[in-house]
Amino acid sequence: MPETIQDTTAGETRCGFVALIGAPNVGKSTLVNALVGSKVTIVSKKVQTTRALIRGIVVEGHAQIILVDTPGIFAPKRRLDRAMVSTAWSGAHDADVVCVLIDARAGINEEADAILAKLADVRHPKILVLNKIDLVPREKLLALAMKANERLKFEQTFMVAALSGDGVGDLRRALAQAVPPGPFHYPEDQMSDAPLRHLAAEITREKIYRHLHQELPYQSTVETDSWSDRKDGSVRIEQTIFVERDSQRKIVLGKGGATIKAIGADARKEIADIVGQPVHLFLFVKVRDGWGDDPERYREMGLEFPKD
Repeated sequence: MPETIQDTTAGETRCGFVALIGAPNVGKSTLVNALVGSKVTIVSKKVQTTRALIRGIVVEGHAQIILVDTPGIFAPKRRLDRAMVSTAWSGAHDADVVCVLIDARAGINEEADAILAKLADVRHPKILVLNKIDLVPREKLLALAMKANERLKFEQTFMVAALSGDGVGDLRRALAQAVPPGPFHYPEDQMSDAPLRHLAAEITREKIYRHLHQELPYQSTVETDSWSDRKDGSVRIEQTIFVERDSQRKIVLGKGGATIKAIGADARKEIADIVGQPVHLFLFVKVRDGWGDDPERYREMGLEFPKD
């Protein structure tokens, strides 16, 4: 736990952890980014992109809200899947407040139903957030809110469109009131406690998904090997993209290296926007057999290695 930082402004300060729980693709990462006002976690149309508990930090009035964007909860098949689901539930149990996100279009489907059932064991205050409300008629939204509240005791219900920001301000103010009294854990100007090296790797991983779509399976990861500030004010970053087979390596490289150049160009631009400095990004692709069964890789991603 980081050292607490006393707020010098007048009034009682509040600070706490808020876990965002939901099925894949309900919009948790988009909501984190909307609440913080900056990109702190990757957003992808592919499921299961948030592998670790990446925190966004929001200051609202005299309150500091530490957002825990958990991996989407789904039926686990592989060892990596089991680690991600376990991490998501530990985030719910460890938080001060739990935000339960439901995709308003999908409603209480099989995944949402399973999550609501298991959340009965979580004793912390729970807030219901219906997302993507701009895509659903109002009558359906009200019926969905009633149905969810019949299933589980929610302190409050919010309807938002995280992508456009509609309703996000109201939710932010409510979370500021919901976290417990106490000193700030982080400096006010710090948006995320995820190291920049990790965020840079996440951005590159997002670009891989965007360029390769269905061509590359989830058995791939990105690590930032070096990060050095240069005398001219720019940053030199070296990253390695790890895949499991040589055929995957060829897909990432592309014909004449065209694919990895495009991935690198997109990632470099976004990293530079975030760090506010020119960036020189160098990408390498390596085959690492069976990294999905390597405990060290899980620790690097902030996940607990499942032993069975």
